[in-house]
Amino acid sequence: MNRCAAIILAAGKGTRMKSRLAKVLHPLAGMPMLGHVMALVKSLHFEKSFVIVGHQAEAVSKIVSEAGLIPLLQDPPRGTGDAVLQAKNALRGYSGPVLILNGDTPLLCKKTIEQFLKDYEEAGAVLGLLTVSLENPKGYGRVIRRENGAIDCIVEEKDASAKERAVKEVNTGVYLCDADFLFRALDQIQPDNKQGEYYLTDIIGIAVSEGLRLMGREADPEEVIGVNSRADLAAVAALMSRRINDKWMAEGVSLIDPSRVRIECTVKIGADTVLYPGVCLQGHTEIGEGVVIYSSRILDSKIGDDVVIKDQCVIEKAVVESHAVIGPFAHLRPDAVICKKAKVGNFVEVKKSVLGEGSKASHLTYLGDATIGRGVNIGAGTITCNYDGLNKFQTIVEDDVFIGSDTQLVAPVRVGKGGWVAAGTTVTKDVPADALAVSRVKQTNKTDWVKKKNAKK
Repeated sequence: MNRCAAIILAAGKGTRMKSRLAKVLHPLAGMPMLGHVMALVKSLHFEKSFVIVGHQAEAVSKIVSEAGLIPLLQDPPRGTGDAVLQAKNALRGYSGPVLILNGDTPLLCKKTIEQFLKDYEEAGAVLGLLTVSLENPKGYGRVIRRENGAIDCIVEEKDASAKERAVKEVNTGVYLCDADFLFRALDQIQPDNKQGEYYLTDIIGIAVSEGLRLMGREADPEEVIGVNSRADLAAVAALMSRRINDKWMAEGVSLIDPSRVRIECTVKIGADTVLYPGVCLQGHTEIGEGVVIYSSRILDSKIGDDVVIKDQCVIEKAVVESHAVIGPFAHLRPDAVICKKAKVGNFVEVKKSVLGEGSKASHLTYLGDATIGRGVNIGAGTITCNYDGLNKFQTIVEDDVFIGSDTQLVAPVRVGKGGWVAAGTTVTKDVPADALAVSRVKQTNKTDWVKKKNAKK
């Protein structure tokens, strides 16, 4: 455990997002935006970690608590200084450094914070901050330095003069500060600005006026991009996607066109898997080794080794075992289990069903609430009629059964081992093992019917 505390600021509404959802709850690569910042803090194993909540406090507090951090309420919102002050009682008696982060900077890296901590300790500073230099610093607080290069203060853009706005070095909103000084300084700041808010940045001026040691460290601008709009969110998502894709390629996964593959941060992928353009892997999906996936979407599913998933498949909360083939245009819905060497072909939908080892459903089929055995052939156009308008019922097809095309299996029903069902049959009662089920209207051919019909015209 590191001798450090962390405070994440996540109380803002995010007006520029123009959303009913709090800004920090917007999804990003498989988790809420705030989740990435909390994951960073958890990876550092700090002594104490808090998240300041405000807008939609109940919803934000829920994910904070689930992550194992402590939510602290700021109500009403009165600026960043007042937000940090909400941790004063929680940190009473603590005298180490405090890391202050923002919940809308999800790209910040662990190694950057570790180096920041190291520099802070080596400098013997009371206050440290991360800065970046931007060609277009619009919207950011400017870092104002003295002639000798020492940090003098930070001026928010709304309060900056024309000369100050010309400064390219900006505040990232990431600080390290001695706890005793932090809360003593916060008690001194006043809302003397156009917004009538308590600015956290004002503690820098207090530190300078007291002659305390400050340190500043420049960061990679990419890491500290703040999300304030939908455009910002899209830009950050693209950068995070690139990071994730680079990670998996380094682990032995081939991406034919990385710019057209989306992998969420919660996904796991085995070596020698090949992902073609248009692949989207989401949630807690696990992909085995040697899998080939064409343009398809997979969510919260487990895919075994050496599986082939062809184009335009949707797989949700399903299991596909090794050497199976899926698609194209297949839909595996929740609780579908496709066993080893099985095949699910084009325009086949499987829901809450097991397709046994080596079995095939190759064309235009619906399997719902069914258990299909080994070595079964499901003919084109077969459906399990599992719903009577009130309840769902089970269909059981035992091993080595042949189901002819255009068959309706009206549940509850069982087809015994080795049984055959003739094409066009509606099965409404159990079929014994090795029996042939036929249910058709007898065909009648009327000789010269067409000629006679045309003659009447």
